Formats: sequence, C-alpha cells, structure tokens
Amino acid sequence: MLNALFGKKATMPTADEALPGRAEAIPTADTHFISGRPLKSPVPEGMEEAMFGMGCFWGVERKFWQLDGTWLTMVGYSGGSTPNPTYHETCTGRTGQNEVVRVIYDPKVISYEDLLKVFWEGHDPTQGNRQGNDVGTQYRSGIYTYSDRQTEAAEESREVYAQRLKAAGYGPITTEIVPASPFYFAEDYHQQYLAKNPGGYCGVGGTGVSCPIGLKA
Repeated sequence: MLNALFGKKATMPTADEALPGRAEAIPTADTHFISGRPLKSPVPEGMEEAMFGMGCFWGVERKFWQLDGTWLTMVGYSGGSTPNPTYHETCTGRTGQNEVVRVIYDPKVISYEDLLKVFWEGHDPTQGNRQGNDVGTQYRSGIYTYSDRQTEAAEESREVYAQRLKAAGYGPITTEIVPASPFYFAEDYHQQYLAKNPGGYCGVGGTGVSCPIGLKA
C-alpha cells in the first residue's frame, strides 16, 4: 500500500537510478550549537563513534546529545549511493541515503549497549521505509557499525528486542544492520535543529516496549 501511495520514495533506488550528487561537500555548521565543539574534529583518543537511522534526524539527534557520555552529535546522510546529497535530493527518495545521526561518545561513561537501548526504545523499528507519518527510504531504521564488536552487539540486541516486540503484538523488525558507509554532513540549519527551534516538529516515537541493555534476554 505504501509503495502504491508514495511510489519511489518508499523504494530503494539502484546505483544506476540514484542522483549523481557532487564531489564537494555541501556547507554545514562549523561547531555544535550546544557544546561549541568543532563538528568536523577527529574522534578524540579513547572515544568511539556510532551511527543510527531512526526517522527524522532532528528528534533523533536530541535523544543522543542529552546522554551523559556523549561528546558530540551531528546529523547527515548515509547508507545510499548519491555522494554529498542535499536535503532536497534526499527527500526525493532518489539517493538511497538515510537520515542519520553520528555520535561520538566516551565508552568509559556510556557503553555501546546503552546507545542501542536508546536506539531500540526511541522509535518503531518495525515500520519499514517510514517512521510514523514520515514516509520514504530516508526514514528507515538502521544501525551502521564501525567494528565487528558493534555488529555483534547490534545483531544480538535485535534478536532480543524482536522477542519483546513480538510478545507485545508488533511485527518483525525491519532494521538494517550494516557496516557504516561514508557520512555526509547535512546542511547548517539541520544541525541540532531542536535546540535552535525548541517547538519544532519531531516525528519520532517509540513503541513503549523496553529493551534490556545486556545482550541476553
């Protein structure tokens, strides 16, 4: 039904169908609106990175910047074929890119499993290429991993949470778990959008089903 209503917006384009994009990065903010830290700084020694797609990235980023142990957050596009896409291009459904949040965190303060808990509980991972009223491949649920350990933890948590969701009457999880592909920064106004616009729209909501932090049910 969704494909009939929304056409290619809910269907992943092939590499040949994708928009060409551009070689140069699109302009974005220099610093984080809340912390003032440089958005494009290298990952500090002792810290790690994670990347998630769980619907409109405005609300998703807020969930992660509020966590103790988060050093930096940024929104952008990843998981598709079009290099350095704009927001408008991503919204056409012809880039394959997902709206994502990249998180730099201190594992001595917050674990990757803690981030996975926020991910699973912060949206509905059973909706396919949509999240609530937001429809399109750019709103799909995804975990983009930077190590084998992250992949293992993500896959094991998906198995555990799938059992919890099934018991609550939800359908199968549609979340993709794949190695992280290039991250392309979103435009300036998207970065920390809900800090700049506290009353802004945020179409991200969870199922109400809790997820255990550990890897065992």
